[in-house]
Amino acid sequence: MAGVHGLAAAGLVVLLLAAVAPAFAVDYTVGDTSGWSSGVDYDTWAKGKTFSVGDSLVFQYSMMHTVAEVSSADYSACSASNSIQSYSDQNTKIALTKPGTRYFICGTSGHCSGGMKLAVTVSAAAATTPTPAASSSPPSTATPATPSDPGMDTPSSTPDATTTPTTTTTAPTTTKSTGSTSGASGSEARSVMGLLVGAVGLAMMG
Repeated sequence: MAGVHGLAAAGLVVLLLAAVAPAFAVDYTVGDTSGWSSGVDYDTWAKGKTFSVGDSLVFQYSMMHTVAEVSSADYSACSASNSIQSYSDQNTKIALTKPGTRYFICGTSGHCSGGMKLAVTVSAAAATTPTPAASSSPPSTATPATPSDPGMDTPSSTPDATTTPTTTTTAPTTTKSTGSTSGASGSEARSVMGLLVGAVGLAMMG
């Protein structure tokens, strides 16, 4: 079982390396929007750029031009007769696979002397600097508690402040009947009394 886990971990590492490595490679279009053409100062174009192993040079040019990789001496002499490699596909991508200086010229007669030449210095791929592990803080030392003097009695609590008694006086609540209710009750009583008096009177007459 451990062997299966080890193979799985190794496969994962390979996949991660394959995915991460191309992410740092850069494709440089020579001359940018001007491409590989006459009238471009390629020394100025290359100045300030950092070419590393894994990067690529992309030459885009018309059928009037070519790309020839040459030696340092042939670069200075603008000679493509002994070129290391020559291209004419009009869209050439050259991988920078090792450190050092590489030289390119246009093989068309007179174009190199007119400025179509490029020298790039390729540096080794930058190594990833491991991040140092964070140093662990030393364990904190607890401060020992100061023992209390047994001869001294420490009051367990602060004496309460003198409490002033508070007297709450509750006012008696008087419920008053509304005048309309009282009046209605009196009227009803008078009506009943009148009926009784009338009934008594009729009885006496009979």
